[in-house]
Amino acid sequence: MNYKYEILSQLNKIKGKDKNRLHMPGHKNSGDFKSQFPVSAIDFTELDITDDLGCPSGAIKKAQEDIAEILGAKKAYITTDGSSSGVMAMMFVAAAYGNKIIVPRNSHKSVFNACRLLNLEPVIVQGAEENGVLLPPPAELIETLIVNDVNIAGMIITSPDYYGNIAPLERYAEILKKYERLLFADGAHGTHLALGENRSGYAGVYADMWVDGAHKTLPVLTQGAVVCVNNSALISRAEEALGIFRTTSPSFPVMASVEYGVKYFVNNPKYLQRALNVVNELKSGLEGITLYPSQDWTKFAVDFKPLGISPYLAEEIFAKKGIYPEFNDGRYILFYLSPSVEPFHINEFKNTLLWVCAQKKLQNTYKDVPSVPAADRTYSFLYAYRHKTEYVPLKQAAGRMCADNAGITPPCLPVVIAGEMISEQAVNALLKANKTFGIEDGKIKVVKK
Repeated sequence: MNYKYEILSQLNKIKGKDKNRLHMPGHKNSGDFKSQFPVSAIDFTELDITDDLGCPSGAIKKAQEDIAEILGAKKAYITTDGSSSGVMAMMFVAAAYGNKIIVPRNSHKSVFNACRLLNLEPVIVQGAEENGVLLPPPAELIETLIVNDVNIAGMIITSPDYYGNIAPLERYAEILKKYERLLFADGAHGTHLALGENRSGYAGVYADMWVDGAHKTLPVLTQGAVVCVNNSALISRAEEALGIFRTTSPSFPVMASVEYGVKYFVNNPKYLQRALNVVNELKSGLEGITLYPSQDWTKFAVDFKPLGISPYLAEEIFAKKGIYPEFNDGRYILFYLSPSVEPFHINEFKNTLLWVCAQKKLQNTYKDVPSVPAADRTYSFLYAYRHKTEYVPLKQAAGRMCADNAGITPPCLPVVIAGEMISEQAVNALLKANKTFGIEDGKIKVVKK
């Protein structure tokens, strides 16, 4: 089936006809702005001829119906506020079913922000660390937590994560359904999986509600995302949540690009296959180079520890060659691929990677990065936010209760979470990290004694 690009077609149909824009946005598609930002020609507001994301009845309505069909959802909702607004919406839905939710430590900051905002207590879980990366928590742990606490509404899981780890979604869903709890998925990094064979690894196959950060892996403008629902009982609450957390002035170009990106590789499967072939060829010609064992073909993480090469020095060389990765965590450099990769870009990258790894001057420059310690959760997350706080030097923080999340970036992984007691191991991990968040001028926020 060949899908029509409903929103883009509608915008192109009216482009140029509104010669006198006496409505928002303020640029009016005129003057220097028009030449500097050509997209302004289709940057409209909610009009009778454009449709309304908050109450769609025309092109947007049909676009969302098509997206739901492609992604396998009962309902799909475009958002121009990134995956974060979708996470907020999911947590709002969860709050109607309990005052606690299971949250893995490597969850996005929007999850923790939502817990704080909605008075939801996150039940923090942590999987094993392998190859320097935290894995999804075991399903058995999830079942134990749920059996012992009726106040847990369900679980929110990031799948795939930045490194391409795909959670045991089928097992999670089985357990949560057994105990009448809900599975929410932050699938921000995995929209492309819906387009693969049998939708393997795609969060939407198992989740009651999930968010796809379409802009991360598809040809979509930044901030373009989709919120999906598969549990009919959640639809009304989900729509209420989106009415709260989505902007009332959505970007029409971003909206149009979301629909375009989701449909593009369905309409043009040869390009998806071409990208898969190119990436497979890339991986087959890297003798002596270790990659993180990702379950997602778009996550290409080179392990510099076995090479004995500082990834920071390597990244500098890549930058000089005009190659910019997604992030560098001190051990891995993650190159974030997508179905839109061009063969000549991949060939150039491969040649540069092989050249970097062969540089003798880079040998023996690698330094180990700190691991993420298991924390002592003595008090609740919300407890920490209800009390007076103060900043203390990080070196003197061991034994104090953390008052706000602090961790290592990238990939923004909390080493200590609000309500946890700060250990010596956590202090050392933060002190050794190249970049951190939650630390200001060498100080960390703690609950005041």
